[in-house]
Amino acid sequence: MRDILLIALYAFAGAAATGLAGAALLRWTRRRSLTASLAVVAAVGVVAMLAGTLAVAWAMFLSPHDLTVVTTVVAMAAVVSLATALLLGRWVVARSRELAVAARSFGDGGDFAAPDHPATAELEAVSRELAATSARLAASRERERALETSRRELVAWISHDLRTPLAGLRAMSEALEDGVAEDPDRYLRQMRAEVERLNDMVGDLFELSRIHAGALPLAPARMSLYDLVGDALAGADPLAREHGVRLVGDGVEAVPVEVDGKEMSRVLGNLLVNAIRRTPADGTVAVATERSAEGVVLSVTDGCGGIPEDDLDRVFDTGWRGTHARTPPAGAGLGLAIVRGIVEAHRGRATVRNIPGGCCFEVTLPTAS
Repeated sequence: MRDILLIALYAFAGAAATGLAGAALLRWTRRRSLTASLAVVAAVGVVAMLAGTLAVAWAMFLSPHDLTVVTTVVAMAAVVSLATALLLGRWVVARSRELAVAARSFGDGGDFAAPDHPATAELEAVSRELAATSARLAASRERERALETSRRELVAWISHDLRTPLAGLRAMSEALEDGVAEDPDRYLRQMRAEVERLNDMVGDLFELSRIHAGALPLAPARMSLYDLVGDALAGADPLAREHGVRLVGDGVEAVPVEVDGKEMSRVLGNLLVNAIRRTPADGTVAVATERSAEGVVLSVTDGCGGIPEDDLDRVFDTGWRGTHARTPPAGAGLGLAIVRGIVEAHRGRATVRNIPGGCCFEVTLPTAS
């Protein structure tokens, strides 16, 4: 038993010395190719066995012939181990380079295509993560292009909408200043109306900027959806009478919701004004509510004739106004964008779909707990 312990001690001492030297060598080659590291690992295993064997042979006073035999066997094992390590290292390095080339493609703005050759499980996992990242980057680039297009359209439309009232205000002010206005009071009323329109436009832009910046202040309170809809219908009734449109709100239940009353009133007002202006005379704009698995759904239906299918996904984009002429009272195309921003700030969702003869805007809100 004592001899076995001594043999184990000598073998461990020789192998430990080799392991320490190998660890230092691995540290020195940590920034080099993986092939070098694998060669070091293979060499450490073989040399550690050789060192342990030589230490035991020296302690046991083996004959020179036996020592030569042992050394030869270990040397052959070392050659095979190093050759295997070098082949494995070159294969892994080749797969890594293929993965690096594929990753460079989507880094330059393209899509990631995984290498065709098989790789290790770790490299396969990296490849899957790169593919997922490439998909997210592609979606992000698409959103960025859409936002940039929307921004350019908004600037162009706002410039157009501002130029018209400003030109009118300038002409009327010059007429009043020159004393050629036949009815100064009428001019003043028109100027007041144009100023109010400009003020509403600036207010919409300010509201939209707060929504996009995530700085929209909300003061949620528990209230009845019936009361919110009733107030919105009362506010929109004069405009509906002016356009000859009937407002119907019989299908509204007293469902409790926890929302910011001021902001949600703006949502309902924008939807109702949008529906009234695009519904022909003698048409109907109906408001209804229903419970769903996601909360409560508030719907506003109109008789606008429907929205082209290609435009349904753009209805809530900033500046979108469809095919209608960009003239009053079409507005600046910000109302529905504000609707979506406010609803999403309440953890809700705004959607639109076509129905026979018109379209239906739906706002889904979580019910009050």
